[in-house]
Parts: sequence; C-alpha cells; structure tokens
Amino acid sequence: MSDYTTISVVREGAVDWLTLSRPERLNALDATMVRELWSYFDGLQSDYSRRVVVMRGAGKGFCAGLDLTWFKESGAAALPTGATDTGPGPSLSDIVLKMRSCPQAVVALLHGAACGGGFNLALAADIRIAGRGAKMNVAFVKLGLSGCELGTSYFLPRMLGTSLAAELMMTGRFIRADRALAAGLVSEVVEDDQLESAARALVAELLAASPVGLRKTKEVMTRASEIEDLGAVIALEERTQMMCMKAASFSTPAAIGARKAEPSGNGQ
Repeated sequence: MSDYTTISVVREGAVDWLTLSRPERLNALDATMVRELWSYFDGLQSDYSRRVVVMRGAGKGFCAGLDLTWFKESGAAALPTGATDTGPGPSLSDIVLKMRSCPQAVVALLHGAACGGGFNLALAADIRIAGRGAKMNVAFVKLGLSGCELGTSYFLPRMLGTSLAAELMMTGRFIRADRALAAGLVSEVVEDDQLESAARALVAELLAASPVGLRKTKEVMTRASEIEDLGAVIALEERTQMMCMKAASFSTPAAIGARKAEPSGNGQ
C-alpha cells in the first residue's frame, strides 16, 4: 500500500479508506492512477479480511475524469491504460470490472466534480453518498465521443430509467446532488464536510451484517441485474440463502432474540 503515488489506502480493521490523491489535478486519471487502482482492486478479489472499501477524492473534488493535459502530452490515442515500459497495462474499463467483481461493498463519497471516468468509478461503486456540492456528468459526449463508455450504457439506464439516462448521456449535462438523490443515483446527500461521518455510520451498519451475507448480497444483486427471468433470480437467491445458512455466522431469529436479551456487559 505504501508504494502507491496517486492513491492512498488506510486500513481500519476490515475497512479500507481509499483516497484518490492527485488533488492538484482534481484527481484526474492518468496512466499511473489507472495502474494503481487496478492493482488495488485486483488485490481484493479473494481477500475476505477486507469487507468494505470507502472511496473518496482528496482536495476539491472526487475525480475530474481523464487528465487531458497528460493525454495530450503523452500522445495517447485512446483512454488511458496503465501501460509500462514492458508493455500494455490495465485500462479504465478493467478497473470498473474489478470493482464490480470484488467481494467487498464499495462506498463512493462524492464531492465536487465526478466527471467522465470519475463518474464511472462512482457508478461502479455499490453505494454512493453525495456532498451537497457534488456535480456529476457523462463527459465523453462533450469530447466528440459517444456517451456510451466504461459501462455508462449499462449502469445509467438500470439506475435511472431510459429517459433520464439518455438525457445525461446525450447532452453531457451535469446532475447535481439533490436531483441525483431524487432520481436514486445516490442514497444520501449531506453537507460536504459531513461525508466522512455519514460514511462511518453506514460502514458500521455494513459491518453489522455477517461477512458471508454481505458478500453474497453484492454477488447476487450483480448477477440478478443480468437475468431477465424472475424464476431464475429466485432460484439463485434460494441457493445463496442455503449457502449463507451453512456459514458459521448465520443466526436463527430465536438466537438473535436471545442475544438481544442478554445484559450488555456480558463481554460478548
């Protein structure tokens, strides 16, 4: 973790606080940040000791998207990859896929700008909390590209419905915190300086769930979103519940009630 130069990761028990750390560039994405984000999320794929990731940006915003200065100076011909002198590296789309496949719950704290690729990092999270000053947009269409990039056409219609998704993707128009909350794009809006407090309250509730139950909830929600048949989704849910019941952390309602009735000072 200490080898990163464009991100920082602080571990608190089962929670990682991941901060995008290029504040002088509004945390814009260059090849190094892409490589480091991919490396981080790749390392989570089978690490069940970490249960929650809180992702945020240093300085004035979450992530302004592609670093256009780097893009022009490097002569890059496509969206940035984490390429090195030894060959090609991961791409932004690889990070999105890693975020969706990692077993941890990913919480994005959004303040200031979350644009383009930065918006896609937010969309790839499981839960989004916005500061009141947050503004998000699909920046690709503003650059003369399609608004369909990095999973935008997968995420936004599912989250917002086709009309609002089309508006944002076809115009590049900003959506701000209050409208994002009303549309269901974020789950909570707080003052910018209260984002960490709101995250800590949410994290406490996430950690109250069983480790297996939390992982399986993310896994099944992801898979169910790709299945059209209700019967198949229910069958998937039932198989998963049987797996959770076999886990050591499963408690029957009677056991839960017994624990609640115990004196709080029993050391358990």
